[in-house]
Amino acid sequence: MAASISNDNENVRRSVNYHPNVWGDYFLAYTSQLTEISSVEKEEHERQKEGVRNLLTQTPDDSSLKLQLIDSIQRLGVGYHFEKEIQESLKFIYHHTKDHHLRILALRFRLMRQQGFHVPCDVFKRFIDEDGNFKERIKDDVEVLLSLYEASNYGVHGEEILEKALEFCSSRLESLLLEQTMNDSLSMRVKEALRIPISRTLTRFGARKFISEYQDNKHDETLLKFAISDFNMLQKIHQRELNQLTRWWKELDFGNKLPFARDRLVECYFWIVGVYFEADYAIARRLLTKVIYLASILDDIYDVYATFEELTLFSAVLQRWDINDMDQLPPYMRIYYKALLDVYFEMEYEMGKIGKSHTVEYAKQEMKRLAEMYLEEAKWSYSKHKPRMEEYMKVALISSGYMMMTINALAVIPHHISQQEFDWVLSEPPLLRASLTITRLMDDLAGYGSEEKLSAVHYYMSENNVSETEALVELGKQVKNAWKDLNKEWIEPRAASNPILRCVVNFTQVILVLYADGDAYGNSKTKTKDLINSILVHPIII
Repeated sequence: MAASISNDNENVRRSVNYHPNVWGDYFLAYTSQLTEISSVEKEEHERQKEGVRNLLTQTPDDSSLKLQLIDSIQRLGVGYHFEKEIQESLKFIYHHTKDHHLRILALRFRLMRQQGFHVPCDVFKRFIDEDGNFKERIKDDVEVLLSLYEASNYGVHGEEILEKALEFCSSRLESLLLEQTMNDSLSMRVKEALRIPISRTLTRFGARKFISEYQDNKHDETLLKFAISDFNMLQKIHQRELNQLTRWWKELDFGNKLPFARDRLVECYFWIVGVYFEADYAIARRLLTKVIYLASILDDIYDVYATFEELTLFSAVLQRWDINDMDQLPPYMRIYYKALLDVYFEMEYEMGKIGKSHTVEYAKQEMKRLAEMYLEEAKWSYSKHKPRMEEYMKVALISSGYMMMTINALAVIPHHISQQEFDWVLSEPPLLRASLTITRLMDDLAGYGSEEKLSAVHYYMSENNVSETEALVELGKQVKNAWKDLNKEWIEPRAASNPILRCVVNFTQVILVLYADGDAYGNSKTKTKDLINSILVHPIII
């Protein structure tokens, strides 16, 4: 370490003024009676589902209509009901059909890449002219540009034609927006796509927006009604879960007992719904919301409030994970430590019911490792040490919390994850390295300028003697390259099973919702509150 920690610094207590909890006990109003799903609703939902299944199976696989139907089903958020049928159809299309219109060709390419099929990008070569540019005739066709833009976001390293397509489509769409020749609906679609493409859109959030878009355009009435019914039924389940979690939160009373920390229970649940929204993941959602809420408090203990002396003591106690050591801690730390151990005791109990209690040890170890990395960062802060980027990233990839959340999620989801798979994830293979890089750097880029804490931007500028602008551009490139790495890991042959892939990719996509336009978690009063209202409060009216 470049500098030692002075005795004076050891007892310094810092502070940050975070805004109070936004939601309070709001979700206590969503009682079991209010969120009940009647037998009539369930029967109608099943009838609608079979109607969509019939529509899906009866639409010919060799028709462009099948591609458009699959796209609509997936973007409406109900693809999880028809995974087998969609896989079989796309497998047939992959082996048997070709398309000549660029819009449909790009749609086919995107759907195949989404499903993991290795579709070569040279299918787009015939739309390139002799000068190596995309042909003139497509430059003003917004629907074609949008389709190609979405497809190009599935590119991997070395696919130059997709790089060219992404640059061309982004530039043309931005120019067309400035010309103001589109109607409001199309203009909004373009703005949303340029902000977050489909490849990086979480299912639940994308569905909320696409349902309105689908409703306003030519659509199948059976599919639309089923999508709305499914959205609203899941929302009732989520509201009921938030009611239960709010009761737990009120008992903890961290807002009063630990007032220095971000008190963000509903935001944490919203985070987890982005990763696992289906009814089958109820237990996982409950446990993971508690884990991420406590991890957020832990971050603030290390980063904001505790003295270095307290952190050293707390870290030692946490590593031993023994309730009998609690009396060694300051009163506020005892409150937190007891709550943390209680959640993992609950996790062991719940996982024991499904034969997964052995996985909880992995979850605990990652929480311990997260605290270790927080302590290392605290040492840097108190000693005024500026690590080199390599040293920083080694710690910061773990202190982002995403490895901890990934391991905890794999421990509690209703899928078997073997010891070998846990060990593989913990070895930081390319899939995890890409995810951790994206989440760490996007967090740092969002917080730069608004947080006192030093981050990748500061360390990159210092180490490379570059300007703020140059550092932001370079770190942005690293994020862009990591997305390509993530795209590659999604394509067959895959190194990971579907449950692991989904977990990692969804957690990565959440970062765009929370950090694309600044820190929407630390400041959750505006944009995040609106998102939560749309996903967890307001049903869709048919």
